[in-house]
Amino acid sequence: MKFGIDRLLTEPDLRKPLEDKRVALVAHPASVTSNLEHSLDALVAAGMNVTSAFGPQHGLKGDKQDNMVETADETDPVYNIPVFSLYGEVRRPTGQMMSSADVFLFDLQDLGCRIYTFVTTLLYLLEEGAKHGKSVWVLDRPNPAGRPVEGTLLVPGQESFVGAGPMPMRHGLTMGEMGHWFIDHFGLDVDYRVIEMEGWEPEGPGFGWPTDHIWINPSPNAANVNMARAYAGTVMIEGATVSEGRGTTRPLEVLFGAPDIDAKAVHAEMRRIAPSWLKGCALRECWFEPTFHKHAGQLCNGLMIHAEGPFYDHHQFRPWRLQALAFKAIRTLYPDYDLWRDFPYEYELERLAIDVINGGPALREWVDDSEAHPDDLDTLASADEASWRETIAPHLIYG
Repeated sequence: MKFGIDRLLTEPDLRKPLEDKRVALVAHPASVTSNLEHSLDALVAAGMNVTSAFGPQHGLKGDKQDNMVETADETDPVYNIPVFSLYGEVRRPTGQMMSSADVFLFDLQDLGCRIYTFVTTLLYLLEEGAKHGKSVWVLDRPNPAGRPVEGTLLVPGQESFVGAGPMPMRHGLTMGEMGHWFIDHFGLDVDYRVIEMEGWEPEGPGFGWPTDHIWINPSPNAANVNMARAYAGTVMIEGATVSEGRGTTRPLEVLFGAPDIDAKAVHAEMRRIAPSWLKGCALRECWFEPTFHKHAGQLCNGLMIHAEGPFYDHHQFRPWRLQALAFKAIRTLYPDYDLWRDFPYEYELERLAIDVINGGPALREWVDDSEAHPDDLDTLASADEASWRETIAPHLIYG
């Protein structure tokens, strides 16, 4: 199969509209061709007039670690073009930035999760493209989490840099498809094109991520496909006081880690509360000592998720429910545990981080309500998931 970047480079008819155009590239470390050449180098080598580049959160080089760790603008030392940061002084491209090119190529590998900020970066680029009369092309890449959707829809008024619009946590779209939905939902008048993948099968081998392609971290903590599959659940730990594994070699692949929580007891409580929510993966007790971030230097007990190998069932694995269940079990066993982290999260200063992440307070309220049952959350989420599937159906390109 071919990703969008590889089709653009190998099919002259696709490149023809770019002749005599100034081209900008929005990219990160995973913006590579099938032979692992970075897209910026490949586009320049193909003779395109690349006049600027843009880096999203974590930077064009992918060197910035965490929430609200910003990247500065710079000049590329090889091509002597400006590299604008979309996670520094601004997150929305300015008029000056938009004046640097005629066509903007968006080549970001996504994780299939609403909170991954590249989703919002695409929306902002489309909005500014419409405002300034620029063209936006998405060089499409796979959604490694595949087609399943999960989670409640973002509540109106809860928009943020990790909540671009009313979609669930696990959205089931490629970035090319997401662009079509953005244009439809927000009524954008922008010259938009998707360089589609060739041969991508969302339900084929790999269930989203093709088995013949190497995984490259799109951000520092996105180390493998297991993380990408689990992320729609484990990202919620960023709004909790327990560790998501930052400061270890396997971040965001654990349901929690803490020095004062009994992981085996939590696992047993999860099985008691909602055993069906544990399907599709294996959970393994683990121990780790973060070198930085939460609980740094302390031995933590946790549960490792294995949504991989013989344990993975693509259609039964529901990471958002799985993570919600872990929180519920912790709250049940430790009623007074200080679970929710109160700190500035993605430039939102007033709301709890867990509510910003989920696009509303419903999940937190369910966890904290001792009378709430799994069916209560499941009913709420199932209705939203069905609505979202219907909404996105006209925008699906593949499968």
